[in-house]
Amino acid sequence: MDIEKKIKEIQQEYKEADDVQLPAFIEAYIRDGRPGVAKIIGQAQKRLDKLAQERVRLETLRTYEHRYEEKYPMICGIDEVGRGPLAGPVCAAAVILPKDCEILYINDSKKLSEAKREALYEEICEKAVAVGIGFASPEKIDEVNILQATYVAMRDAIAQLSVEPDLLLNDAVTIPQVDIKQVPIIKGDAKSISIGAASIVAKVTRDRLMKEYDAIMPEYGFAQNKGYGTKEHIEALQKFGPSPIHRKSFIGHFVENV
Repeated sequence: MDIEKKIKEIQQEYKEADDVQLPAFIEAYIRDGRPGVAKIIGQAQKRLDKLAQERVRLETLRTYEHRYEEKYPMICGIDEVGRGPLAGPVCAAAVILPKDCEILYINDSKKLSEAKREALYEEICEKAVAVGIGFASPEKIDEVNILQATYVAMRDAIAQLSVEPDLLLNDAVTIPQVDIKQVPIIKGDAKSISIGAASIVAKVTRDRLMKEYDAIMPEYGFAQNKGYGTKEHIEALQKFGPSPIHRKSFIGHFVENV
């Protein structure tokens, strides 16, 4: 009974160990000899191996940063979210990370769960040199078109930075009317840690905003659909008509007289 209890205690200790504590935990119990403890050590070792693989992946995400960091020390990643929805703004984020910043599991925001994005958002904002967020409203989207509105949001995000960047790493686009050197990278949110960070900040910021709109206009289901054209959203649009945050230039196929 005592042995079983001790194994349970070791199991609890393993669960509470963070990534930094894992090597010491393994060293402390690797010679224990009991099958139950050996199983726990095996789990810890797999976790440690996964961590090592993630650090290798993360280093590949710094390829563009390493390429330019000597000449351009303040490298800023830029990405946007919300080009496709029927409602709500387009949101852009600009993020400057410290050199060799380690934020594990950073990736294209679309490949991450909501809980993971939220956790990474907090870590990014805590570790970043500077974060800027910009928006283009539904009215601006209708006025100038979605691509030009995206550029408006990106310029706004750059302007909100507390530190001026030397270089912009952009997800796929070159932003007009910006004097800073730019490097457009196709699928950049999965190839650059800076752009990946920006994609997460933009996604979390916009999702939170759409949840706030949902509290005011719950009939459209904005908390769930984030303004995208789901079946339920289109049905609500046809039943209740457009809301103040619907993009008139996007909803002509679904409602008349907009």
